[in-house]
Amino acid sequence: MEEHRRGRRIRRHAHQPAPQRRWRPGAPEGQAARPSGLPAHALLMSASSAEETAKAGEPAQDSPVAAPVSAVGTAFIARFTPAVSFLGEVLLAAGAAIRGRWRYRREDMARVLTDVSAKAVPIVLVVNFLVGAILAFVGSVQLVKFGAGIFVADLVSIAIAREMAAVITAVVMSGRTGAAFAAELAAMQAHEEIDALAVLGIAPISYLVLPRVLALLLMMPLLYVYGCVAGLMGGLVVSAAMLDLGPAVYLDRTFLALTPPHLLLGVTKAVVFGALVALAGCFYGLRARRDAAGVGIATTRAVVAGIVGVIAIDAVFAVCANALDI
Repeated sequence: MEEHRRGRRIRRHAHQPAPQRRWRPGAPEGQAARPSGLPAHALLMSASSAEETAKAGEPAQDSPVAAPVSAVGTAFIARFTPAVSFLGEVLLAAGAAIRGRWRYRREDMARVLTDVSAKAVPIVLVVNFLVGAILAFVGSVQLVKFGAGIFVADLVSIAIAREMAAVITAVVMSGRTGAAFAAELAAMQAHEEIDALAVLGIAPISYLVLPRVLALLLMMPLLYVYGCVAGLMGGLVVSAAMLDLGPAVYLDRTFLALTPPHLLLGVTKAVVFGALVALAGCFYGLRARRDAAGVGIATTRAVVAGIVGVIAIDAVFAVCANALDI
């Protein structure tokens, strides 16, 4: 009987709730409260964690400077990401072509080479001849004041070889060939010919873009050489007319002033500018809208991007050449 009563007492105590802790008024100030013994402890902890999560998820207040900088950065990334992606596709196609996996038509390649070389030579010669004549005229007017008119040959030769021949030729090719590339590819885009190539399993980058880029890469150094010769001849004509400078003296000063670093810098610029002009024309041609207005818009954008890009890269070349003492 005694054991039965003891068991009932043990079971009754087991069902009673645990004593709750109470806050003592005499506790020292600053002591943290411990709610671990409260019945609603789990509910309080979940509410506290939810509040902290909500505060962490609130966006930070943008400062007056951060908002415009963020907008400019976002616009820059959105504008140049397609161009970088296009450049990567061209490089991958070039790598595949080097490994012997290049699908193209020889007739198209020959046509593009003819268009960017023989048909472009007359306009390149005329423009560079006039630029050389202008440089000689402006330089002779100033140098004669100091009795140094003979150095006009040095001025024209260095300016033509380092800067003007490559830049002027690239600008001419941007307005002529870059626009032609953009218009041709935009018209193909409007007529859904590029989609047809993709359906047939032919990559438009390797079939349409790579031949045009390669053609300008090969022909721009030759056009640069023609531009240099035309510019020097323009300077010779003006020097002989204004300064009575004989051809022998002019050419002698020209060959003394021209050094291999000047010519190497000019050829390097010509190659880079040629790639830029071709890539700009093909990029905007492939991204043209599928209507007649899209062809004109793509052509305009290709020419503007080519000319602005040539000037910007030429400025980078100038800074690098000065740093390398070339």
